[in-house]
Amino acid sequence: METVLPKFDSVFSIDCVIFGFEAGELKILLIERNEEPFKDWYALPGNFVGQEESIDDGAKRILYELTGLRNMPIKQLHTFGEVNRHPQGRVITVAYFALIRISGQKELTPVTQYARKAFWVPINEMPKLAFDHTEIFLSAFNKIRKRLNYQPIAFDLLPEKFTLTQLQSLYEIILNKKLDKRNFRKKMLSYGFLKELSEKQKGVSYRAAKLYKFDRRKYNKIFQNDLNMEAMPA
Repeated sequence: METVLPKFDSVFSIDCVIFGFEAGELKILLIERNEEPFKDWYALPGNFVGQEESIDDGAKRILYELTGLRNMPIKQLHTFGEVNRHPQGRVITVAYFALIRISGQKELTPVTQYARKAFWVPINEMPKLAFDHTEIFLSAFNKIRKRLNYQPIAFDLLPEKFTLTQLQSLYEIILNKKLDKRNFRKKMLSYGFLKELSEKQKGVSYRAAKLYKFDRRKYNKIFQNDLNMEAMPA
């Protein structure tokens, strides 16, 4: 006689932590919720995963529905499962994160009534967030801070063509420390994965700076050691 096993009821959600860099500021993508609980609160883009939907597919769908963004390189960050993190019951959330270039992205437009709007906000102007989303944001931010020392993630945030000042500014924001300009530039240029362009900045009132590009192929070929920005003199 075949044993009939009981079915489990599980509720999973996805929360997306999307970082961008614009006008010298590191920003985070938020939504304004249009449903209870926490209606009218700001939150990370997030919602429930469908019963017949994989976690990864759910993450892509939810990010698109709440922001209008497609084909983002999102990766799993961490699972948050505190018993009381949702007022309606036990909800386990899988957080995803991504670092993207804001420039060139289309206008943020939610395609569901669940979010009233989506918008970018500088991380130093972060409002109080719904649920445990502040904790999720901090977890993601600490992760990219650690990765900055051994992965070229800064170049996922910068424009394709950037100045060394922009690059240093981004490192200083993420590491939360001032870096010596001369030492920073000397070290970055010594790696050999920055390609100096013949172009300079346009549309600036001050002296235009040289532009550079990140050569990922050269990076993959020659890079063996940590960037080790934490050890750089302030």
